[in-house]
Amino acid sequence: MYKPGLNIANRMDRLPISSVHKKIIIALAVAYFFEFADLNTFSYAAPALVKQWHLPLNTIAIINSSAFFGMFIGATAGGWLGDKAGRKKSLIISLVLLSLFSALNALSWDIWSLAIFRFVTGMASSSLLVNANTYIIEFFPKAVRGKYQGLAVAIGITGIPITGYISTWLIPMADYGWRLVFVWGALGIFALFGIVKLFELPRWYEMKGQVSKAKETLEQIEKIVAGEKGPLAKPEPEVMIAPVTTGRMSDIFKGIYLKRTIILICVWILQTIAFYGFGSWVPTLLVKQGIGISHSLLYSTLITLGAPLGSLTGAMISDRFERKTNIIVSCFFIAIAVFLFGATLNPVMIVVFGFLINYIERTFSSNLYTYTSELYGTEVRSFGQGLTYGIGRASNIIGPFIISFIYTGYGYLNVFLLISIVWAATAVAIFFGPRTSKRSLEEINGTQSLNTYSASSNL
Repeated sequence: MYKPGLNIANRMDRLPISSVHKKIIIALAVAYFFEFADLNTFSYAAPALVKQWHLPLNTIAIINSSAFFGMFIGATAGGWLGDKAGRKKSLIISLVLLSLFSALNALSWDIWSLAIFRFVTGMASSSLLVNANTYIIEFFPKAVRGKYQGLAVAIGITGIPITGYISTWLIPMADYGWRLVFVWGALGIFALFGIVKLFELPRWYEMKGQVSKAKETLEQIEKIVAGEKGPLAKPEPEVMIAPVTTGRMSDIFKGIYLKRTIILICVWILQTIAFYGFGSWVPTLLVKQGIGISHSLLYSTLITLGAPLGSLTGAMISDRFERKTNIIVSCFFIAIAVFLFGATLNPVMIVVFGFLINYIERTFSSNLYTYTSELYGTEVRSFGQGLTYGIGRASNIIGPFIISFIYTGYGYLNVFLLISIVWAATAVAIFFGPRTSKRSLEEINGTQSLNTYSASSNL
């Protein structure tokens, strides 16, 4: 049975970009900044810990794995929380936990305390990412949601090279220098000032049956935008939509979602092993090849400069071309660059190929974040994205051991050959997904019919 609603999709899609949208990008970009920074803080600290605490690579793998298991729990639980309690509330909780436990990382006194703190930090960071992605996808118009998702990521991902630069200064200054890197990561708490001012999403209110709140919030948004941009265009006629209900976790394994869930799980598992097999291990592997810690950190920092440029490229092409195609092409180019990186120890070539890897990978990931969120309806969007992303992150519980095993048994080059093969497999998996660019979320997820009601104007 179909029934009319508030025409939220078309009313949000016809809004021009305004200060409301810009404030969202700024607030979430700051949150992304420290979320992405946290992904690399341990990789920067690890070489110093190896020397100070006399740790073998297997122990580094244990700590890495604890963080990724936390990411699995956090993405899944955070996605569930986002669907149940609201996107905004989940963002706030995730950010507070991320900042608190990043600070606690700095107080670690042994391997197990650090592993526990990294576990909870991983939980918070993945929950923050999932809900930030969902927020942007549900708020921004369909014609530009990929662009602005990519833009927020591009701004936020500068956290990686900036954290790398700060690490090269902090870590050598004293034995406790690696602890200060984690203190830096805790500064993300300041993003809270922007996030608390965001609106809860009208789509979420409607899904929870809080129609009056959905209507009130939507009208507030329209009033602000109309005040800045003048009278708003009449929205497209309201499509007939399925009754909006609260979803169940099992829904992502039924109907059209089943195939999508399987595809996304495969993609996120492969992407995680390939991406972190490179990013988390490069500083340590370079040191193992005889390159000094300071040079290794410098190369790693220069390499990450490609990340924000890649995200900007991803933002520019996300809505211009089909997102699925962008993802597939990116995978094959990354596979080539990774192999070439592993084939040389020339400092210039290390930086050049590493830069290209980070550049193309972030073009890939900015499109994949958008694509993942698009493949589920409002009632299970955060959970569906969280579970698939989380399972991918959980795969890196074994990922570090795989890299350690390959390096120890088969050598440096074969580590990068394996990573190249995994990127190619990622492209094959995404090939079977649906098209999403310039389609409404309701159209992508089959919740609308071809019949229409008269458009509800409202401003």
